[in-house]
Amino acid sequence: MRKLSVYIIAYNEAEKIADAIDSVRWADEVIVADSHSTDDTARIAESMGARVVQIEFTGFGALRNEAIRACSHDWIFSLDSDERCTVAVRDEIRAILAEAEPAHGAYHVPRRNYFLGREIRHSGWYPNFRQPQLFRRDAMRYEDSPVHEGYEMIAPGATVGQLRQAIWQLPYKDLAEVIAKMNRYSTLGASKPRQAGSSFAKALGHGSWAFLRHYVFKAGVLDGWAGFVIALAYFEVTFYRYAKAVELAHRAEWDDGWKNILKR
Repeated sequence: MRKLSVYIIAYNEAEKIADAIDSVRWADEVIVADSHSTDDTARIAESMGARVVQIEFTGFGALRNEAIRACSHDWIFSLDSDERCTVAVRDEIRAILAEAEPAHGAYHVPRRNYFLGREIRHSGWYPNFRQPQLFRRDAMRYEDSPVHEGYEMIAPGATVGQLRQAIWQLPYKDLAEVIAKMNRYSTLGASKPRQAGSSFAKALGHGSWAFLRHYVFKAGVLDGWAGFVIALAYFEVTFYRYAKAVELAHRAEWDDGWKNILKR
């Protein structure tokens, strides 16, 4: 059977990292790609046998590519600190790695999400995917993007498949973390090239559409108050991503205007 490296990205995830590592201790190697956490994340990871590598955070795309370089084996499974690999996914991965020749160079992994005391079955959260999480190291790389990073297949003929089984994700431990992630992700997203030409009108329009898309068209209303909070979070992160892009574009002008007021 082919050997497998697992990498887990982390920053101040002392409350989550142990469960994430525990769910993949069956792998041949577990790497925690830490960005200089100020809590006990690194200590906990090392105490559980994971190898911790410190990577300066300049964006999620660059962070993931550096994490890949830290892995020793040709096949890699990517897990975030708020995700948990299930026994069913473990068995499916082992079966793929035992094949004479795996059918694909990379595999998407479906995720089931748990938030505010319930499994989220709508809101666009199931089936829910991010970039391929199981892949051959020479088959793909991440785009160098600060947040919501894409990926590209780089090996000739390499294709992307999908696992049948799902991992679990616990994206927010509480509402404070919802707000903190919204603030962080909107700041990172504001500098992306596609935010050029932003305006407050666009911020309101795109934010409102994000709310409607998740609450109405993706049936978030059926997830109760959890669905409303999720839709509201999408409104906020979208609105502030555009609004912060406006702020970036006009920062010097606004600062000069404030200085002129003070001179009066």
